[in-house]
Amino acid sequence: MTRLRKAGRLWRNWQAQAAALEVLVNADDTQPVFKVELERWFGRSAPLEVELGAGKGEFIIEQARTFPNRNFLAVELPLSIVRLLCARVARSGLGNLKVLRADARSLVGFLMPSESVDVYHIYYPDPWPKARHAKHRLFSPNFVAGLARTLKEGGILCVASDVEQWALQIFESLRQGGFEPQIQPVVGATKTGYGKKYLAEKRTIFACAFKRPTLKELSKHTPSGANESAAMLQAMDRLPD
Repeated sequence: MTRLRKAGRLWRNWQAQAAALEVLVNADDTQPVFKVELERWFGRSAPLEVELGAGKGEFIIEQARTFPNRNFLAVELPLSIVRLLCARVARSGLGNLKVLRADARSLVGFLMPSESVDVYHIYYPDPWPKARHAKHRLFSPNFVAGLARTLKEGGILCVASDVEQWALQIFESLRQGGFEPQIQPVVGATKTGYGKKYLAEKRTIFACAFKRPTLKELSKHTPSGANESAAMLQAMDRLPD
């Protein structure tokens, strides 16, 4: 309710609303069919990082400020969160960061152009622990295939969860989809709103970065193997230690 009230107050301020709508892509688009037009949205061609489920934008705003030569797309669906996110992005004054209101599965599966994304960030997706809610979980074979399709060759996916069983399921589904675990920091795992909260609560965070394989590597990929599983567990960060 607090979030809804804050979003409502912001949206009643016409100046704040106008500024926020400037960073929301396709906010005034009258085209009958929605298209992802990255160069039109950003006014340039540059490496693209996408955060699916950007929340209030704590991580992606900082990331966009740190890397001005890259484009950043913050994706959220609930209207109240999108409004808060737009207001924060507008206040940041960053020209390389845009907001898109969209369902992540539809965006990755159907709308995002092939080989258009350099880095995906997916932090703390809802685990939907009850069996009857399994259909709502973000990660599925189709979603993983969409990530592979839309990432550039050698592109990186960064993912984190505070639920160990769910994290391992995600990592295994990515490995089965041909993604290769990388031994590198997952910078956003502790910089999102949830990440900061979980770190303060001393919860264990399970995070891993994955590289999209080349087409040649994908053709050689086999979905099982003890060595691959060991590599995945070695690459997974557990924070705090």
